[in-house]
Amino acid sequence: MKQKVLITGASGFVGKHLVKEAQKNGFEVHAAVRKTSNLQPIKEYIDAFKYLDYEAPENLKGLLRKEQYNYIIHAAALTTAKTEEQMQKVNVEFTLTLVEAAFESCPNLIRFVYVSSLAAIGPVKFADLPITEKTPYHPITMYGRSKKISEQILYNKYNKYPITIVRPTAVYGPEERDIFMVFKTMNKGFDPYIGRKPQKLSFVYVADLVDALLSACSPADPGIKCYNITDGKVYLRYDMAEIYKGVFNKKLLRVHIPVGIVRAAAELMQIVYRKSDKTPILYPERIQELTAESWACDITSAVEELAYKPKYDLDKGLKKTLRWYKENNWL
Repeated sequence: MKQKVLITGASGFVGKHLVKEAQKNGFEVHAAVRKTSNLQPIKEYIDAFKYLDYEAPENLKGLLRKEQYNYIIHAAALTTAKTEEQMQKVNVEFTLTLVEAAFESCPNLIRFVYVSSLAAIGPVKFADLPITEKTPYHPITMYGRSKKISEQILYNKYNKYPITIVRPTAVYGPEERDIFMVFKTMNKGFDPYIGRKPQKLSFVYVADLVDALLSACSPADPGIKCYNITDGKVYLRYDMAEIYKGVFNKKLLRVHIPVGIVRAAAELMQIVYRKSDKTPILYPERIQELTAESWACDITSAVEELAYKPKYDLDKGLKKTLRWYKENNWL
């Protein structure tokens, strides 16, 4: 009999790749999606679609009790929100509601995998050692704070349960839309940067993250595990542009915009969007994140305990991604 996995956020960027790989690995895949989600791209990989009502815990428990999942991978999250309350409702309250319901209703649940983020820890100074699982929390964004709070509650309240926290760094790959905006700008001939300070960056190709998430299901022993996930390398701020130029044989105009000007623009955009349901592309917290000195990360724990072996460095993964964007008319 196939083992049954419930994947939340299944119609999102990472979720689309995750459900496909889970099916390939022999799981019976149930996808937790919203009523408004576009299901067509993942339909062929899903055995059943589920609509979780996080605001009705008893209904949620009933659904989980009926399905008896062996694994749950919770990848659903808000990455932007208008207020701290909105962000925490989804990323903290809904997460804990699902964890509580899962372990109460599924006695045979082998592992609950929570997709957190390196943003929960936050960046470090350029000269500091790389981020590890023991690096103290100091998130610099609303999103990072919500992930930090979720992690802390899991550690404090559910530390005896089989839970794995996975903290990916910046994820890229086919169909990703945030980092894609950088390539869209490059496609117009510009290579812009905020300020001139050097930076250390980390990335992970989506296929490697998916492998890590499925491997994170494996430990059957009780207790919380936590793993930072990158491709294992550290990059400087111009590396991505150099790869882009090599793929398309294109010259770019490199521009350094003073931090003060960008910060002022972000503050203005926040004022303009204050009555809108949408979040602007640039906002003050985002500037902090984009100008952070170092997101360098140590993945030793994942390598040793999950046998995590990233197959894509930035050069290999970005070349594959850029070709996909071109072939699918994104660029």
